Amino acid sequence: MPLQEILLAVLWVGLTAYVLFGGADFGGGVWDLLAGGTERGRPQRSLVEHSIGPVWETNHVWLIFVLVITWTGLPSVFAAIASTLYIPLTLVAMGIIARGAAFAFRKASTEPWQQRLFGATFAFSSLVTPFFLGTVAGAIASGRVPPGIARGDLVTSWINPTSLISGALAVGTAAYLAAVYLTRDAERGGRTDLAEQFRHRGLIGGAVVGILSAGGLVVLHADAPRLFTELTTGRGLPLLVLSVVAGVASLALLWWRLYLAVRVTAALAVVGLLWGWGLAQYPEMLPGVSLRQAAATDTVLASVLGGLAVGALLLLPSLWWLYSTFQRGEESPAPAASE
Repeated sequence: MPLQEILLAVLWVGLTAYVLFGGADFGGGVWDLLAGGTERGRPQRSLVEHSIGPVWETNHVWLIFVLVITWTGLPSVFAAIASTLYIPLTLVAMGIIARGAAFAFRKASTEPWQQRLFGATFAFSSLVTPFFLGTVAGAIASGRVPPGIARGDLVTSWINPTSLISGALAVGTAAYLAAVYLTRDAERGGRTDLAEQFRHRGLIGGAVVGILSAGGLVVLHADAPRLFTELTTGRGLPLLVLSVVAGVASLALLWWRLYLAVRVTAALAVVGLLWGWGLAQYPEMLPGVSLRQAAATDTVLASVLGGLAVGALLLLPSLWWLYSTFQRGEESPAPAASE
């Protein structure tokens, strides 16, 4: 397999990890926003904080991984995306910073008004950040990022039908994944009441994501016909079918309260959609630019992949240990006395 294709596969694996882990992280913040008033929403917010607290910084390692791989392995693609879409990318960076700072300060604050302020900042940033990330994906998918430095329109490149539906789908997917993960966390902690609440949210979220996905295909048909064709009749079709089947199975498993199994099918539904897009767009990175044309030299690619192989020997076991440690059968702490 050519080095360019290996690099692209590694890049897409990193993007998948960020969607599954970082996306659920954002989704937890969305449910924090929708939890209700201080007293009524305290148990849900405590569960969200307990679930994402140990890993919220780690989840963004995957985003940095994707950025660095794109920058070094596909420099012309990185330059075009960063210069044309710098407005939504800047808003994403601001959202991640504000969200992380607010999450940390809320835990350290003792005054109720401070906790409410930081809580609102954390929750709002969790909502808008995946939306702007989705608009970036929509801009790339619809071919609105031409090669070159700032050659695309700085506004319409990310404010268009495909980008807007992609942004909404990103928020919905994040919320859905979080609800699915939180049901299991609540059940493991003995909080069957919270498991039921997030089960209901997961059922609603899954239905909304399904509607948005169907609407996205309608939008693609009108706004990005080439991508629509590849998704519905070309190379992306098997993965699109996988996504649909896994999504339906997830709703059934949630209905039957099989909270561990539904984590797998929910992840498969998201992975199918993400890889279906990638396969449908391949080998075109940007309009008129193939993977072979966009990739760095073989020397650079070999160095990058070699460095990744060495780094993976240290990183992957550490990540596995971190996630597995906090997924053991420990009970969730009781809600704090004040919030």
